[in-house]
Amino acid sequence: MSELITADLVDLDLSAATKDDAARSLAERMAAAHRVTDLDGFLADVAAREAQMPTGLDGGIGIPHCRSEHVNAPTLAFGRSGAGIDFGAADGPAGLIFLIAAPAGADEDHLTILSGLARRLMDPEFTAALRAGTDPAAVAALIRGDEPAPAPSAEEEPGRERDQAEPAEDPEAAGTAEDAPFRIVAVTSCPTGIAHTYMAAESLVAAGRAEGVEVRVETQGSAGFEKLDPSVIAGADAVIWAHDVEVREKARFRGKPLVDVGVKAGVNRPAELIAEARRKAERGEVAAGPEAVGGEGFGGADGSGADHAHFGVRLRTYLMSGVSYMVPFVAAGGLLIALSFAIGGYGTANAASVADHFVWGEADSWAALLNQIGSAAFGFLVPVLAGYIAYGMADRPALVPGFVGGAIALTVNAGFLGGLVAGLLAGAVVMAIQRLPVHATLRGIMPVLVIPLIASAVVGFLMFIVVGKPIASLQNALTDWLNGLSGSNAVILGVVLGLMMCFDMGGPLNKVAYAFAVGGLADPTPGGLKVMAAVMAAGMVPPLAMALATTVRAGLFTKTERENGRAAWVLGASFITEGAIPFAAADPLRVIPSVMAGGAVTGALSMAFGATLRAPHGGVFVVPLIGEPFLYLLAVAAGTLVAAALVVLLKGARRTASGTEAAAADDAPVAVAA
Repeated sequence: MSELITADLVDLDLSAATKDDAARSLAERMAAAHRVTDLDGFLADVAAREAQMPTGLDGGIGIPHCRSEHVNAPTLAFGRSGAGIDFGAADGPAGLIFLIAAPAGADEDHLTILSGLARRLMDPEFTAALRAGTDPAAVAALIRGDEPAPAPSAEEEPGRERDQAEPAEDPEAAGTAEDAPFRIVAVTSCPTGIAHTYMAAESLVAAGRAEGVEVRVETQGSAGFEKLDPSVIAGADAVIWAHDVEVREKARFRGKPLVDVGVKAGVNRPAELIAEARRKAERGEVAAGPEAVGGEGFGGADGSGADHAHFGVRLRTYLMSGVSYMVPFVAAGGLLIALSFAIGGYGTANAASVADHFVWGEADSWAALLNQIGSAAFGFLVPVLAGYIAYGMADRPALVPGFVGGAIALTVNAGFLGGLVAGLLAGAVVMAIQRLPVHATLRGIMPVLVIPLIASAVVGFLMFIVVGKPIASLQNALTDWLNGLSGSNAVILGVVLGLMMCFDMGGPLNKVAYAFAVGGLADPTPGGLKVMAAVMAAGMVPPLAMALATTVRAGLFTKTERENGRAAWVLGASFITEGAIPFAAADPLRVIPSVMAGGAVTGALSMAFGATLRAPHGGVFVVPLIGEPFLYLLAVAAGTLVAAALVVLLKGARRTASGTEAAAADDAPVAVAA
């Protein structure tokens, strides 16, 4: 096993000004040590991880890290910056920067070492020694643990079972003792499971020790996880989840007061979380989610800790939950309908039921069969949207009232907007019921009987009597507006949709634009079909533009990006916008504005040409179903050319500027002592 860090991987005078420059400087040391096989490919992976969540920590620490196929051995590089580098921490720039590189299939021993370092970074004496070190070899030895350094005692190890640190204690007996400490069980996890997972655990344990609170942590990290003993969970007074990925086996923690936050909150403000857990326990508040009534998951179904996020962030999370579950129905149903039109023409939509008339040897019968299957799938769009918006807000008990509200939205002709409102209403009603105090003997029947019954009745009343008809009127007004779009108004809408589709390439804005378009396919109108065409055309631009750019100016891209560019041809042609994400993650300031400009051009041209589309997906493979197909493809080509040209121009300008700076440095006069 190679050493995790050596003197060559330590820079005690890191001069980088930005986090990207710092990552590159440290990664170059890894490449020189033959730990990284493709420097630019590895840096793209680091940038993609950084885009998920900033890696700055309070206390002046930055820990950029990732798993990457371009790493052949788990490696650490350490840099110390006197000026400080902004890694997104709330308390300011970082002076201690660790670049952590793990192979895509890193073995458990190495990951355990990395997690141990993450814990030690929470020790002020350890970080003080790093700031005072003057010899790279000694600093490397300190980080490896070869030099004496403060280390947590056995009883302080997060996630370690009690019998490893002290004699086991009967939870029931302890619970009756007058001097028994307040007990918290916690789960920590992060997307890579390398650093934040263990740092949050160490912070919670240390904060608990300072407050006289016993904290036991289950770290669900890359090195696997050892489940907390059921007796430990049973004896706990409260639960803390500090996580950015789904907590595994959530049902173990049901019936406990819960604090549900992101993993960085566990690192940066553990004392606040412990205080909040104690307040909830004192109030008898058994979570604001399904566990309050015996459900199966705390908080929202996405497990993202959204309860503590800004309302706008939570609302977006709820809506994206519904849209993500709706999309498979859109794809399956829409493509079946599209295929039926390709076989039997648009008149297939008016065919008699195949249950009454089906001829095995007739193409029209098969076309009608596909159309009616697809239409059946499309019939679920609004109920599924509403049901899973509610599910994202309040978990499984909200599914029934959500689906009921979505079905009523169809009944009163409230359409897609009605589904959105019904889902939000259902989730809100269920969450309100879950906050009511309930006797322990009733908790078992609440999620399967009482909540669905009461919430469905309330949501049904609201949708039928109160909000259904006004929403239906608004839906009709929106449909009439779309149908009446022409000239500059249509072009402006195309520009807006194109920008949304290309800004985050599969993210929330992209999904909002796509959901707006497919909502019109449930009851197709000329305006809705134009919107669908513009949305799909714009969504094809980012990967096609990057494929073209890597072809015409390969020298501006890394080997990995050129390989991704070849795949992007197919992804773009298939309307898979996410094919451009690796390029955007590696160079967002040049790629994202470029593809947004191209998407705006394509969306505007598609609307101006009056192109229509009856399929929700498929890219160039559904061209036969496109109205004005030649002009439609021309719009896609124009946007692709604009985006590719801008990417090449901006990347070329950066390279030219870098070369000019280097030449200026070479030509600068050198002072010579007399």
